[in-house]
Amino acid sequence: MSPKTDEQFEEIREARKEQIMNTGMELFANQGYHATSIRQIAKAAEISKGLMYNYFESKEELLKEIVLKGMQSLMQWFDPNHDGVLTGEEITIWIEKIFEDLKNNTKFWKLYFALFIQPEIFNLIAEKFAEIIQPVNDMLIKYFKNAGYENPLMDAILFSAILDGVAFHYILKPDYYPLEEVKKRLIQLYVTPKK
Repeated sequence: MSPKTDEQFEEIREARKEQIMNTGMELFANQGYHATSIRQIAKAAEISKGLMYNYFESKEELLKEIVLKGMQSLMQWFDPNHDGVLTGEEITIWIEKIFEDLKNNTKFWKLYFALFIQPEIFNLIAEKFAEIIQPVNDMLIKYFKNAGYENPLMDAILFSAILDGVAFHYILKPDYYPLEEVKKRLIQLYVTPKK
């Protein structure tokens, strides 16, 4: 058997890191941040506690990386051409990707909402979260202004609140929530040109 290449070692390292992050996300979402220990994460990820520290310095660093990765995943679909201007088509794509992510990544969304109701935990990621969200808010305000909405700031706030509310209700009762119908209505409200 030939020795592993640097690329193979890097692939193994990335796969292990992903395994730790997925395990951490699940435990943080189900048990809470404070109730989850590094030891529990390592055990559930089937690695030693010492090896865990080769990937993440602390539980806080792990949490930050999980949230950052989840947010970056969503943001890749926001203003996909990176021109700083949102079109109706881009808003539609973003809504569709968020709704798809809700169905496929419920652990992340469960953790996302758990963080918001625990200010002392949310403060661990608040600065990074604000860096990600502020450009989104600015572009949404510009989108609503260009689309002729009377109060673009208020509509941007309302749009974001609706997305959060939809996600929250879907996570609570995914089998009973009419996600597809809500998605269609949201697109109709915020993408269809105003008459």
